Amino acid sequence: QVQLVESGGGLVQPGGSLRLSCAASENIFSFYVVAWYRQAPGKQREWVATFTSSGSTNYADSVKDRFTISRDHAKDTVYLQMNSLKPEDTGTYYCNARRTTTVTYWGQGTQVTVSS
Repeated sequence: QVQLVESGGGLVQPGGSLRLSCAASENIFSFYVVAWYRQAPGKQREWVATFTSSGSTNYADSVKDRFTISRDHAKDTVYLQMNSLKPEDTGTYYCNARRTTTVTYWGQGTQVTVSS
């Protein structure tokens, strides 16, 4: 069973930065897509950013130019660098890895709170 373990969340002031990590229990390149999602209280989970096996990245408009997704093959880890954080970025952030269109894995989530 694939395990995805997120870390790096916490409380940060508006304008601050955090780096989230998602450590996979197997070769990160075995997934054709690795992505970050987030869920704010009372809202649906929403897509944040994607890193494909070909090396391309995509971002939701709400985080473009502020967040950066990257991966470290040696550590089988995907990162989400979050800069210029806003209160509306508050939520639980989840790592998602897809083996196929129907086989997908989720981490347990890490909480990010942006507040003064």
